Amino acid sequence: MAAIKVRKGMPSVQLDKAEFKRRFSARFYDPDFEPLKSEIDKIAETAWITYDEYHKSPHVKKAGPGFADPNYEISVEWLVTRTDIQTAERRQKNRKSASRILIVNGSSRSDQTCPGEMSKTYRLVMMAKEIVEKTRGFEAEVLDLSRLTSEYGRVIYPCKACVSTAQPLCHWPCSCYPNHALGQTGDWMADIYPKWVAAHGVMIVCPVNWYQTPSSLKLMIDRLVCADGGNPDPTSTHGKNAREAKELELKGWPYPRHLAGRVFSVVVHGDAAGVENLRRILTDWMSDIGMIPSGHLALIDRYVGYLTPYATSHDDLDRDTDFQDDVRNAARALVQAVKDRRSGKLEPPDRGLHEARPK
Repeated sequence: MAAIKVRKGMPSVQLDKAEFKRRFSARFYDPDFEPLKSEIDKIAETAWITYDEYHKSPHVKKAGPGFADPNYEISVEWLVTRTDIQTAERRQKNRKSASRILIVNGSSRSDQTCPGEMSKTYRLVMMAKEIVEKTRGFEAEVLDLSRLTSEYGRVIYPCKACVSTAQPLCHWPCSCYPNHALGQTGDWMADIYPKWVAAHGVMIVCPVNWYQTPSSLKLMIDRLVCADGGNPDPTSTHGKNAREAKELELKGWPYPRHLAGRVFSVVVHGDAAGVENLRRILTDWMSDIGMIPSGHLALIDRYVGYLTPYATSHDDLDRDTDFQDDVRNAARALVQAVKDRRSGKLEPPDRGLHEARPK
């Protein structure tokens, strides 16, 4: 086994008390909080203690049977998310359950906040949802990522790239959040992981933002890294112990693909450039984590109102009935793929094979 090295050298990010309290108090900028200043100061004092003493997971319990170290004290919140994922997995594998399609609205635009107008993506999502729900034995769930920009307290925190230290350090589900010491709470991914697990098929619909995915969609994609090779047992690394994770990886890691075998569809739209590249990026990503594409008609990229004014883009979509039909066909192809997958007609051609250099 190679010698284990854990590289250090980045500057400290620890705040002093004055700076911490300044940042904490900035949350209460609204003058309506002024009468509560003394109460806020008391809360800030306690918050400083929980930060300085690094109370990442205030509520823990012994992991118990089934874990590598049953006596390791593990986050209660992580255990709840794990249970939700296990429940979703059982439902997804139950042959008597309805076929479930998760449709992801990858646009950050919403008429509930600054843009003042709904996104074209949301309209396309509703077209796809209608197709799915009209199919007997199917149900659709919409994951609307625009809520990150428009709904109070809705947040997805960025991935810390634990996997690049060692694969077993990336836990399934992610254990980086919540981090109460840093005020990183309410992470939406705790609800999103079970949605992906419960799905038999996933459809991503999104616009191009500067040749890339919208930031809300990219946040979710990055945080789904733990679904591809992630460690389902944080006690095996005693939390975030980098040295233990490196040792575990070098002994031989199985890289479990927690979402493998589900089928998918991708619809990308734009107005000037980048649709084909983004469609390829999303298709490559979902294929790489072991998901199965639903055919040529399920993977589409189109322009709506090419180089026409933004102000009339919804009118352009109204007129582009061919694109609307393309979206409906992408949904139909996904539905058929789910039917074939659940009946055993659709099997991955590379099933049973093992990667020579898994990563």
